[in-house]
Amino acid sequence: MAVEAYLPSLVTVVTTAAIDSINPCAIGVLILMVSVMLAGKQSTKRMLMLGSLYVLSVLVVYLLAGLGLMYYLSTLPLYLAEYISIAVGILIILAGLLEIKDYFWYGRWFSLSIPYAVSKKIHKYSSKTTILGVIFLGAFVSAVELPCTGAPYLAIITLLSQNFDFAAFLLLVLYNIIFVAPLIIILLMVASGVKLYEIKKWKQGARPYMRLLIGLLLVGLGWLLMLIANGTINLG
Repeated sequence: MAVEAYLPSLVTVVTTAAIDSINPCAIGVLILMVSVMLAGKQSTKRMLMLGSLYVLSVLVVYLLAGLGLMYYLSTLPLYLAEYISIAVGILIILAGLLEIKDYFWYGRWFSLSIPYAVSKKIHKYSSKTTILGVIFLGAFVSAVELPCTGAPYLAIITLLSQNFDFAAFLLLVLYNIIFVAPLIIILLMVASGVKLYEIKKWKQGARPYMRLLIGLLLVGLGWLLMLIANGTINLG
């Protein structure tokens, strides 16, 4: 007998977004960009302005990409959507297993990460601390992150597309606000006098544990997608 449930719930979205928000690439680029501005002795006001534009660019691109994909999935015929949900569920679980693997053996075999060549471009663009430069940087980082490290976001988008309405749209907006929240916090911390090397140290120390958390979360979300697809759980 199917279990009637309204999913994804607010807790599911908030938990996934909170774990996904400790994003090594988006955070790393912000730290690099801020370090360039500090080395150039730019004012705190300008750092906050440019940093905010970077965060806003990441938010807008991530939100628009998620909204477009969610709308597309919601328009698919039911029978096709079921197969896609199963396929996405399998991919999400595989991504989760890779993240768990990286907790124990980081850097060995295959990992979910941005390719080295793209990473070099990001570092190059990070030095261009102009208004247009940081807006482009935020958009570029978001675009390359989505296919490489966007598995949690893909899982939530697929779940939300099962019942695409205004409430689902608001949940997507909430997800993205939570996703960029650490970027805002880091920016404010640096502006208030926290040393950049302390944030870098925290980022490096937290990375393996966040990979483990993301991995476990993805395995759970992938399993949930497949349960929804085969009718074990209905969206009510």
